[in-house]
Amino acid sequence: MDWKIFTSAFGMLLLAEMGDKTQLAVLTLTAESKKPVAVFLGAVLALALVTLIGVTVGETVSRFIPPVYLHRAAALLFVGMGVWIWFSKGG
Repeated sequence: MDWKIFTSAFGMLLLAEMGDKTQLAVLTLTAESKKPVAVFLGAVLALALVTLIGVTVGETVSRFIPPVYLHRAAALLFVGMGVWIWFSKGG
């Protein structure tokens, strides 16, 4: 186990998910359902599945595309989403 990669992934995901729409959705669902264990287990399973998909796609794509291009593509997507949200009707 590469503990440096492990702690990096843990820290980045913890910070990225803190206060985002996923956490707000879980908070709302828990408040409405009054079933915190069911919401927790469902959310953990969903986040684990999404992470598995990301790891699988990342592993596959990185075999064909160098990491520098993946970083640039991710940056462009984030900037593009930010610009789209900035100029959307709801923004």
